[in-house]
Amino acid sequence: MKPVRIVVISDTHARHARLTVPPGDILAYAGDLTNHGALEDVVAFDRFLAALPHRHKLVIAGNHDFCFERQPEAARAALRHATYLEDDAITLEGIRFYGSPWQPWFWDWAFNLHRGPPIRAKWELIPDDTDVLITHGPPLGYGDRVRGGGRVGCQDLLERVQQVKPRYHLFGHIHEDYGVSSDGTTTYVNASICDLAYRPRRSPIVVTYPD
Repeated sequence: MKPVRIVVISDTHARHARLTVPPGDILAYAGDLTNHGALEDVVAFDRFLAALPHRHKLVIAGNHDFCFERQPEAARAALRHATYLEDDAITLEGIRFYGSPWQPWFWDWAFNLHRGPPIRAKWELIPDDTDVLITHGPPLGYGDRVRGGGRVGCQDLLERVQQVKPRYHLFGHIHEDYGVSSDGTTTYVNASICDLAYRPRRSPIVVTYPD
């Protein structure tokens, strides 16, 4: 297949205006587009997306994006220039994407589920033929190290990723561990734009499928 350029972004927290987005075929956004889930943040983010040239734009919600959980119809309607994925799959340019917003419980934010059976049930929905997985939070051991040095990723998500073996797993959520890593089969991309102080200091990460 012809190489497809995927531009990965996450965790802009309504601070997208100063972001320079490189060109590509597909834009993948891994959640936390709003600051505290306001619909007006979604409207502003949609204007930002409308100005970007990418042929396809995919968006999932994150733990700050309360409106997609509490006002789902209004939030989805406001996002007119992207395909919103919430436990959904889509095939673009011959690549099978799957997007899901859930992450382990933390301070009762949006799309929180308790570790173990509740969140495992969501990860079991990930299709076996997924090429690129987009979640808001990371799996255990990849892009999940917090300021104190501990790892907070989801063990159940890691186990499902190791079963499915997607080419790429794209996420954000943990602002401190931006970057790319690999287990030799799957490449993990934490594309958090904001740092721990919510300053948009990182750049989008570009990957090519197949690499």
